[in-house]
Amino acid sequence: MVVPRPALLENTGDAPFTLLPGARIIVAGPGADAVGRLLRAELATDCRRELAVVHEPPGFGDIAIVIADDEGPAGHPEEGYTLEASAEGVRIGAATAAGAFRGVQTLRQLVPAECEGDPLTVDAVRIADFPRFAYRGAMLDVARHFFPVADVKRFLDAIALLKVNHLHLHLTDDQGWRIEIASWPELTRIGGSTGSDGSPGGFYTADDYRELVAYAAERHITVVPEVDMPGHTNAALASYPELNADGVAPALYTGSKVGFSSLRTGDPVTDGFVRDVVRELAALTPGPYLHIGGDECLSTPEADFQTFVRRAAELVAETGKLPVGWHEMGRTPGLPEGTIGQYWSFRTPREDAAEQTLAFVRGGGAVIMSPADVAYLDIVYEDGDPIGQDWADGPTDLRSAYEWDPARIVPGLGDAHLLGVEAPLWTETVPTIEDAERMVFPRLAAIAEIGWSPAPADTAEIASVRDFDDFASRVAQLAEHWDALGTAYRRAAGVPWPEDATR
Repeated sequence: MVVPRPALLENTGDAPFTLLPGARIIVAGPGADAVGRLLRAELATDCRRELAVVHEPPGFGDIAIVIADDEGPAGHPEEGYTLEASAEGVRIGAATAAGAFRGVQTLRQLVPAECEGDPLTVDAVRIADFPRFAYRGAMLDVARHFFPVADVKRFLDAIALLKVNHLHLHLTDDQGWRIEIASWPELTRIGGSTGSDGSPGGFYTADDYRELVAYAAERHITVVPEVDMPGHTNAALASYPELNADGVAPALYTGSKVGFSSLRTGDPVTDGFVRDVVRELAALTPGPYLHIGGDECLSTPEADFQTFVRRAAELVAETGKLPVGWHEMGRTPGLPEGTIGQYWSFRTPREDAAEQTLAFVRGGGAVIMSPADVAYLDIVYEDGDPIGQDWADGPTDLRSAYEWDPARIVPGLGDAHLLGVEAPLWTETVPTIEDAERMVFPRLAAIAEIGWSPAPADTAEIASVRDFDDFASRVAQLAEHWDALGTAYRRAAGVPWPEDATR
């Protein structure tokens, strides 16, 4: 009934909870008021119920949110929560506001979004829940096709329902530069003026970006900004000739080829550019991570690549942020201690991907798993889809997105070495937020469950432990919530979608 599947869910068999007119949201503890007000807004959207948020003792039929050190499941203070529903009411307990907010997302899925009938009832349940991994991410590429602030907020609302807690924004690439850097204004004036397929481009001002970060933080989602370098940089090179090895700015680029661009390395102007970009972006970003890319640098000589990446990561560390990079950065010795690697090879690692990924752990860091053949959301669902790509060994259907495990990809990397999982959406072929949502949902539900729900037994086959039919039935129940939110989604094969699911 819930996605992701809770660590422990017990149907008590008692009389159900009924959401009656006059029910209130009772809040107690630090941060509970803000969580309660979000629940109020979400229930108004989900099932058109308007509940008052009050600081009073709970009465019969109320929903209580209690935040205190001794609340939530023992040993899981960060995002753990308990939820009890009975005829008397609903009680969500957590040690933190983040945990309470995760419990609220579970309650939203338990309350029917189909609100034509009254009363609305919730089965009597007892839940104790907490995440497997601290990092559960979705990536939105706003560089290839630009998505304005309202679209990103819409995306944040949709991923919050699945307990995703990081939004990775891919802010720069060959096709566009999307974040204002005050000391280098041509980056957005020129580099932000177009996008893939000649789309009109756009960019976030510093205030826009702050607004997104604050909106995400209210939903206990951390924004992870990425400025890709030294490759994937044509938009920057077109903006400033001095960043090019030959001193000549190339034309703006709107295609989909990769690996052809490179910043001028070993140059003091480039060093100043990287320092300024990192400094300004770090100052705008309260979260702990700053992603510097480092992938597909096919036009950068190897020695220059390693020198550049090491220097860029050091500049990130100097701001107090943890550097994050794609797994190719792992071939660089001497990265700052704790640097995070993001794996994007396949379920069976290719070439040197496994060794490069292990290097981050040997350097005191951790790994985010994003295997392209199961976690990349821009890959087509089926052959012949009009939107999406098919380079990652063909289509990725919902079952494929669900039946894998991040601790069984790179030999030697188990849960203790993994920060978590992330599902990236690259947007070369994805022009609108509705198109983006159809590529993301329902497959992000699979990645979110892998990141949140308990790990399968080490000796078990993934397909036998992860019950796809059970998962698919729970995904089907998300349809009414996505419909209520206005979230577009794909009626993916293998899901018993309700007949009135229309999106």
